[in-house]
Amino acid sequence: MRKGKVAKDTALSSQHLQKLIEEATVDCYDKEEQASGFLTMIEENLALPFTTRVLSVEASVVAVDMDHDGCLNAVCKRGHEQQRIGLTHLQLPSPPPSGAEWIAAYRRWTCGRRNRDEEA
Repeated sequence: MRKGKVAKDTALSSQHLQKLIEEATVDCYDKEEQASGFLTMIEENLALPFTTRVLSVEASVVAVDMDHDGCLNAVCKRGHEQQRIGLTHLQLPSPPPSGAEWIAAYRRWTCGRRNRDEEA
């Protein structure tokens, strides 16, 4: 986990996202291992905590974890309350935190995986 930096370049090409997906999922045999690969890359690269909005209320994203279904969630905290929100649904601040490109890659991978599952 990296501390509180802001991403310099927020425009991500499809080619760059594909390279990140390949890096996160190299040598993975199934969807759960691939999700775990993304979790590792996000934990190593995403600057935490960062502030975002959840239901129009400011909250801090303090961690990312994986649920029992293999989906990644942002752990959002406000005061003493805590809520997990799927990374595919998390609103990112502008500018996004450093390392947010890994969230973008995870979202693209998840969308592509969902499309492949529907075709099967």
